[in-house]
Amino acid sequence: MTERELTAAGITDPRLRADYAHCRRLNARHGRTYFLATRLLPADRRPAVHALYGFARHADDLVDDPATGSSTADRARALSLLHRTLQDGLRGGPSPEPVVRAVAHTAAAYGIDHAHFADFLTSMRMDLVVTDYPTYADLRSYMHGSAAVIGLQILPVLGTVVPRQEAAPHAAALGVAFQLTNFLRDVGEDLDRGRVYLPADLLAAHGVDRALLRWSRDTGRPDPRITEALAAAAELTRGVYREAAPGLAMLDPVSRPCMRTAFVLYGAILDAVREDGYAVLHRRAVVSRRRRAATALGGLARSVAARLTAPPPAVPRERMPQPAQKESA
Repeated sequence: MTERELTAAGITDPRLRADYAHCRRLNARHGRTYFLATRLLPADRRPAVHALYGFARHADDLVDDPATGSSTADRARALSLLHRTLQDGLRGGPSPEPVVRAVAHTAAAYGIDHAHFADFLTSMRMDLVVTDYPTYADLRSYMHGSAAVIGLQILPVLGTVVPRQEAAPHAAALGVAFQLTNFLRDVGEDLDRGRVYLPADLLAAHGVDRALLRWSRDTGRPDPRITEALAAAAELTRGVYREAAPGLAMLDPVSRPCMRTAFVLYGAILDAVREDGYAVLHRRAVVSRRRRAATALGGLARSVAARLTAPPPAVPRERMPQPAQKESA
């Protein structure tokens, strides 16, 4: 499947094909829901999504991977080096990082705004020093770089039937909705890393603070105040999904099944959290395989139908550019 996708995207350079294949493996290994939805895209667009995911995952691992055993200062230096390497790559220079070579190629092919990558890395650096957010406004500022720009990066790959700037706010909102979903599902794991992403003012409105979360996590005992706060966080997240929903119809018809499937599957995580009694401090809520399979099959049917009925483009899509031959391994 990897070879077919790369060939469909017009990526012929062997080294670049290996870079994209590396990003695809990262997506398949770490982004289960995201990867499943990506399979519903036309084959020629999948490598670009894998590249965007692979770069984001690589940066996130520099911040969070406990196996590195590195200090905060070491990780800050690694992120700064990644930023410089990316800047060079976006300008067409060589890079030692497969994820950078792939994402720089994707950015050039789809005209992705370089500022989105800078904003993303700014939020990654925040994760090294910021451990909580006093208000939802503070959290939204962080999520602009960590989530909203991910939606904006992928929008040119998906394509739109309206001017891109019209769809952009909805794409950004969908990125935020996905991340808020992850914050709710992973609140216990994040707490173990020393972080609380749920806004302090939302928690305080229900009598909850970091100390109470820590007590519940450590003892395994629930508390009705925590349950109420987590339910409020879930409702807040559903509101962001409602902001994002109109953007689905603005996408290229062949891309809609992919994003609608992701929309449904991530929303199902909220359902699983509720059905498990908001016990996310003690165990991870999981969407059943049956529901995932049913959603994916429905998305596949819509994807096939969209591709069969889609009119040919008025102007053929350009082949993705290849790297200069002078670049050496």
